[in-house]
Amino acid sequence: MNLEYEITKLKREKNAIILVHNYQRPEVQDISDYLGDSLGLSKEAANTDADIIVFCGVKFMAETAKILSPDKTVLLPRPEKEIGCPMADMVTVEDLRALKEKYQEAKVVSYVNTNADVKAESDVCCTSSNAVQVVQNIEADKVIFLPDRNLASYVSRFVNKEIIPWNGYCYVHYRITKEEVIKAKKEHPDAILLVHPECRPSVIDLADEVLSTGGIVKKAHESKNKKFLIGTEAGILYRLKKENPDKEFYTAGTPKVCQSMKRTTLNDVYLTLNKELYSVEVPSDIMRGAKKALEEMLEYA
Repeated sequence: MNLEYEITKLKREKNAIILVHNYQRPEVQDISDYLGDSLGLSKEAANTDADIIVFCGVKFMAETAKILSPDKTVLLPRPEKEIGCPMADMVTVEDLRALKEKYQEAKVVSYVNTNADVKAESDVCCTSSNAVQVVQNIEADKVIFLPDRNLASYVSRFVNKEIIPWNGYCYVHYRITKEEVIKAKKEHPDAILLVHPECRPSVIDLADEVLSTGGIVKKAHESKNKKFLIGTEAGILYRLKKENPDKEFYTAGTPKVCQSMKRTTLNDVYLTLNKELYSVEVPSDIMRGAKKALEEMLEYA
């Protein structure tokens, strides 16, 4: 069976769209209707005319799509428990409520890499591409920022506000070390280093630019430079090389992989679309609060 053909046929029959994150497997990227980062995928989910959204990413991303398009069917290619985000799970709604009680004058900015119930307790969400802008614009001198301490640290470089970070992190970006990035720079001295803001501060200090995955794709396309070191999950290199065949891309150190992102296969996408498996549901009370926080983010973006 030709899976790509069958998926295309099912999409047409069911008026479905496939949204794919930049970290997914190459063959899954290839069947996407939209390939992008969290912000781009959020916008696409909010604006699509499709009846069914198949979301190839991790659980919180599919939840976001459902919250922004509650009248649509949102499907995950695998069970939620298999493709969760470890960083999102590092903070619970009880954790956030305790912080809000402790810092009652602070506003809450939640990274989109959070579960829906945490979003619902937040004032506004953000992505890595608009986090600085969101924190700058929110009307508060103190900001609770969660769950990523590294993104919080990066944002604090650009705002004159007190940032109260949660002590969470992305295990993939955490594994990118200063030492291996320095070694990679020595091996490729003519390459420019693009890193994700979820990286450690010591890695960010070495970067030529700090960008979301969408920003990395854009920079690689527009730059006159022909050689790049990429400090983020290794899945993005497939897209970079495919879209820029005249340029060279290397991981900034050994390739780092998100296990949750790599679990989705082409066969999973076919089965999900064919049988409409793993539909994402968000309780109405959580949906209301989370939708407000996400809509605020889209206004800022």
